Amino acid sequence: MANIDSANILILATDGYERSELRVPYDELKKRGAEVKIASIKSGEIRSWDEKDWGDSVTVDLDVRQAKVEDFDALVLPGGQINPDVLRKNEEAVQLVRDFISRGKPVAAICHGPWLLVEADALRGRKATSYASIRTDLRNAGANWKDEAVVVDSGIITSRSPKDLAAFVDKIVEEVEEGLHQRRAA
Repeated sequence: MANIDSANILILATDGYERSELRVPYDELKKRGAEVKIASIKSGEIRSWDEKDWGDSVTVDLDVRQAKVEDFDALVLPGGQINPDVLRKNEEAVQLVRDFISRGKPVAAICHGPWLLVEADALRGRKATSYASIRTDLRNAGANWKDEAVVVDSGIITSRSPKDLAAFVDKIVEEVEEGLHQRRAA
């Protein structure tokens, strides 16, 4: 069990992440005392998508291939349409998600972020939510899709959209403080 003020959180993202879905968890978790790092499939900086155009950038702390699950207490997957679509085609990114899932560590995905959970085959038989336009993708992957602000199933946290960010961050904190989660096979 980890207290949030001593937790290490990893955010996995690339160009095209929804600005608020990375920035709010990043800022709020840091404000609560967590060490937060950003991993990506590219080095340097990654750019956000902010409503209708490219937004600001964040600095990447480590390449996805350098990210070690044992160094982190949880994984956060921001959405946006571009970011998770690019990441789900990258085997190292998908493997990192699988590794967090298999070790029972909290994994939090918002909006289109659950596409990575679909690709990692982590939702079969589990409750989850997402942006409404990809609910069929989640259902086809075996999820029991719910239209709720936040849905948790064995430490897998999902949310619908930026309007749910406060509840999403609170649930990340709660799940990190609960520690490792026993997960039934998907």
